[in-house]
Amino acid sequence: MAQPDKKFFENLSGEGKAIGVLTSGGDAQGMNAAVRAVVRMGIYVEAKVYFVHEGYQGMVDGGDNIVEVSWESVSSILQVGGTVIGSARCKSFRTREGRLKAAYHLIQRGITNLCVIGGDGSLTGANLFREEWSGLLEELVKNGQIEAAAAQQHSHLNIVGMVGSIDNDFCGTDMTIGTDSALHRIIEVVDAIMTTAQSHQRTFVLEVMGRHCGYLALVSALACGADWVFIPESPPEEGWEDLMCTKLSENRARRKRLNIIIVSEGAIDSHNKAITSETIKELVVRRLGFDTRVTILGHVQRGGTPSAFDRILASRMGVECVLALLEATPETPACVVSLCGNQAVRLPLMECVQMTQEVQKAMDERRFQDAVRLRGRSFENNLNTYKLLSHKKNVSELPKSNFTVAILNVGAPAAGMNGAVRSAVRVGITEGHKMLAVNDGFEGFAKGQIKEIRWGDVGGWTGQGGSLLGTKRTLPAKYFEQIADQIRAHRINALLVIGGFEAYLGLLELAEARGKYDEFCIPVVMVPATVSNNVPGSDFSIGADTALNTITDTCDRIKQSASGTKRRVFIIETMGGYCGYLANMGALAAGADAAYIFEEQFDIRELQANVEHLTEKMKTCIQRGLVLRNENCNQNYTTDFIYQLYSEEGKGVFDCRKNVLGHMQQGGAPSPFDRNFGTKISAKAIQWISRKLKETHRKGKIFANTDDSVCLLGMRRRALVFQPVIQLKDETDFKHRIPKEQWWLKLRPLMKILAKYKTSYDISDAGQLEHVIVRREKEVEAGSI
Repeated sequence: MAQPDKKFFENLSGEGKAIGVLTSGGDAQGMNAAVRAVVRMGIYVEAKVYFVHEGYQGMVDGGDNIVEVSWESVSSILQVGGTVIGSARCKSFRTREGRLKAAYHLIQRGITNLCVIGGDGSLTGANLFREEWSGLLEELVKNGQIEAAAAQQHSHLNIVGMVGSIDNDFCGTDMTIGTDSALHRIIEVVDAIMTTAQSHQRTFVLEVMGRHCGYLALVSALACGADWVFIPESPPEEGWEDLMCTKLSENRARRKRLNIIIVSEGAIDSHNKAITSETIKELVVRRLGFDTRVTILGHVQRGGTPSAFDRILASRMGVECVLALLEATPETPACVVSLCGNQAVRLPLMECVQMTQEVQKAMDERRFQDAVRLRGRSFENNLNTYKLLSHKKNVSELPKSNFTVAILNVGAPAAGMNGAVRSAVRVGITEGHKMLAVNDGFEGFAKGQIKEIRWGDVGGWTGQGGSLLGTKRTLPAKYFEQIADQIRAHRINALLVIGGFEAYLGLLELAEARGKYDEFCIPVVMVPATVSNNVPGSDFSIGADTALNTITDTCDRIKQSASGTKRRVFIIETMGGYCGYLANMGALAAGADAAYIFEEQFDIRELQANVEHLTEKMKTCIQRGLVLRNENCNQNYTTDFIYQLYSEEGKGVFDCRKNVLGHMQQGGAPSPFDRNFGTKISAKAIQWISRKLKETHRKGKIFANTDDSVCLLGMRRRALVFQPVIQLKDETDFKHRIPKEQWWLKLRPLMKILAKYKTSYDISDAGQLEHVIVRREKEVEAGSI
């Protein structure tokens, strides 16, 4: 089939155009990354770019609040929290008189393209401003403030929005800029509180932000395995006080030394009456007599450095925002750039705003199921998963499936594996299965290191790094006989394998051995977990986000160490085998000057060009450089070689340092993303196993020998998809242990553009304005996880 013509942004020119960028409303980590991307992409396409300081207030006041900026103006802001251009809530912009002043100040500078970074209030204000634009210009001409020719020349205003809000309360996007960073702050606090709570057998009530949206509370409860969560969209049922106290006392009876209750600041009961953290504390003390403390996190959640996810998200959104402004016509509605799964999409701004307002209306009218559905699939999936994992049913309430499911980890350890195991165990028990844990991968399987694992055994696992089950890289082929014996002996009916490329190879071996061993004719599913993110069939792997944050944090510290030493270049080696994901995305998140990866071959000429690029950079006010290198990018151009080359060629201009990050990338507590991704994907995997067991159960035994009974569950673009491993063989480069096509390579030019390199950028996926879709109830049930 003929490939569609690719579309490149070189055909879009910003020459003669002026773009204004402002941040409005509450600040959020990652706003600076978005501002940086807008400025650099704008200048790259030869547009003029202006900062509008202090949000709409700066636009109304004019003067020094609206200034043209250069490439260097946004240097060193990528890792800074908040917004360097300031944000303010502006009453005067709500009046026509204020908007008239704002229009005048923009026309003075020829600005007819606005990038607005803020929440729904800020974006609604921008849309009103756009609708009134022609009327405002007529009034300015009538008042003699501008010439008719100027009004004609700047006859329409283009608006593109990016949602910057830690609350994640804007419909139409899976994640808003700042949400992931706020979750990092919350989880850091929860992890710290858990250690002191265990010491004293305490109950902690944590209040998190979010206004009328419970996303932060819900996801942090999911990420830390909280005992109870209160959110405004899903109030507790009548009699919740008794249910909660019963659950807390049962947990203590099972020798759990702490209880964590998370409360969203806007939490309400089913009668729309507020539920506060103090109310809950008083209830627990009065009913149970537990030593209870309240911690209100407050503005800590807004502070600190942005996470790797937020930096990459904001950079992608910022570039997409400039492209949308360049492509806009007078007929194009104001749009918002958002994230759907792994895709950047453009949605009509007012459709998103209207749906966001519908959520509040549904809550006011106590239509809470509608409120959850309107929040979107991500929110809905989180809520369903939390309900599934947090409340243990009595044995009498559980179905009895008579099936046994074994779980094992294969390959190198990855942060988030334990959360995935916990989720699988608890969903499996809820489905009525007997759950077995296999220690030390396929090797432990062959040796019979298998034991039953129960609900309480996995308590507190979500926050722990590494692999508590133990994991090895050994493949199953050399142990087929022993593994078949163990499957028979333990009457195992299905397998869940959590791991990296070795796990994928292991599934292929098991699938191919089915002709000889009937024992392997059972449903088998794999969940990808590796820091390298090199598993075919999935855009993301559990553990990759944690590793990326480790790299980003380290790069921040290294860059900071150079702040007192001018003209220094750092060469940093990352893990990943032959897969350049960590090097490339780490470079994008850390604002690096270059990233050397195996997937994009390079030679001595490119190395020389990079040295010359850095030499030119040292002549500006930005006198430091950062270069990332994937460990296997080239067998001859090693980290030592590149370090020595840069040292020699840069002599007299800059000096060099090198740093090999090593296994610190595999360690540490899992990030909120990895905890939740692992939790949700494993829950879905077990539900697939349950369906397959029912489908393949014949005459008292399981027999599954079709290709679609050995699957990999991966994130593809916007959805979690089950794919037979046999079908993935054609997509795999087995020699180098990477997929033949990798989505993140499309972001490579973006990293180069933001580092001031001339390059080609494929924007074939961009440019389509989509519409907000609300799923019906039947669709909700079908995609529950």
